[in-house]
Amino acid sequence: MIIIDESQLLKGILEGSVLSIISRGENYGYEILLTLKKYGFKDIYEGTLYPILTRMEKKGIIICRTAKSPLGPKRKYYSITSDGEKYYEKFKMVFKEITSNTNDIINAENL
Repeated sequence: MIIIDESQLLKGILEGSVLSIISRGENYGYEILLTLKKYGFKDIYEGTLYPILTRMEKKGIIICRTAKSPLGPKRKYYSITSDGEKYYEKFKMVFKEITSNTNDIINAENL
């Protein structure tokens, strides 16, 4: 049986996917996780998501605020920064180019 290591493919696109979710409006971690799962990222868990959010915050592309939750303990809410908006636009351009090039190669009959 041949096994593809999806984690290597995911590393490059997960940050952009998370940033896309946050760019649509302030979100808290569990809500981001549910959105990822809704779109087919079924093997993403809190232990994967929160380090990504921390890295993104350190890069200055998102900010975090803590606020009281209507249902219990305090939550961390994440928003995109102006640098994050620029980063996200660049990510989309690079992602489209890479996926287009990859699709061209995969779908070529003869190289």
